[in-house]
Amino acid sequence: MTIVINMRDGVDGRKIGVAGRLILGGGLVAFPTETVYGLGADALNEEAVRRIFRAKGRPADNPLIVHIADFSDLKLLAREIPEEARLLARKFWPGPLTLVLPKSEKVPSVTTGGLDTVAVRMPAHEIALALIRASRPVAAPSANISGRPSPTLAKHVVDDFYGKIEAIIDGGETRVGVESTVLDLSSERPTLLRPGGLPLEEIERVIGPVEIHPAVRGKATDLARAPGMKYRHYSPNARVIVVEGPRERVRKKIRELVDEYRKGNHRVGVMATEEFEADEFFYLGQTVEEVARNLFKALRELDERGVDVIIAEGVEEKGLGLAVMNRLRKASGYHVIRA
Repeated sequence: MTIVINMRDGVDGRKIGVAGRLILGGGLVAFPTETVYGLGADALNEEAVRRIFRAKGRPADNPLIVHIADFSDLKLLAREIPEEARLLARKFWPGPLTLVLPKSEKVPSVTTGGLDTVAVRMPAHEIALALIRASRPVAAPSANISGRPSPTLAKHVVDDFYGKIEAIIDGGETRVGVESTVLDLSSERPTLLRPGGLPLEEIERVIGPVEIHPAVRGKATDLARAPGMKYRHYSPNARVIVVEGPRERVRKKIRELVDEYRKGNHRVGVMATEEFEADEFFYLGQTVEEVARNLFKALRELDERGVDVIIAEGVEEKGLGLAVMNRLRKASGYHVIRA
């Protein structure tokens, strides 16, 4: 039995208390953050964390992000806190930035996917912060079955997990729509492991140049130092094709692909920033912020409408565009056409 806790009107102390006790008792609670919904468990409870992996069907070597509510919690989780971490936390926490640091002995290896590092962030969402304060640091990957598009609505979590976890907190639609940016500060040079809700340009304004891990743009890696690096992610049931390039050429190519697949008796969906004639269409918005917010919702909704093929318009890799393109390429299995 899964209880759905309505908190669309804001934090309810009594309801948060119920959810916090579920976490402390080893239960799984899905909750909203500013990025996507997370599937939470007590980060320091090995068996509770194992339940996350089982519920999601998540590979054991794919590390989890630990969510905290106060900077002092970082001292419990990390063996070392470099000056760059302090600078970034002061500037961007709470917010969509995850820092990878050497882990303390208090963090179970199951939480970190067997790594000697721990990924930590402080979410910018009042419900998430209240839940953490009512329990303990919360390990929380996105609240979706592994490989599926991440959830930005409680409905998406219900679709994947109703009857499998203890509770789902409905806090309405998430604000950012793509997961947090993951920055590795455990080695000599700061390295971007996953682009996300905090643009790389903003990080570099604080700490200077940041290396970009090859996995960000699709190169295979055998070691997942952060979520989203090694395994296929964000994929709907439909086949996804991403079209990149100059805008007018992209639009022309999308129209050609729609005609081609419809002639082959495929039901075609298009997700783009301008309207297209197709069997199904999802308007992503005009700004890159709107595109990011609508991205996973579009993939899930076009799936629900029964399309066989989803053709997605690419965006420029600036600001949030780097995160959007990272997710789209992964969702397509790197089936990318350059117009």
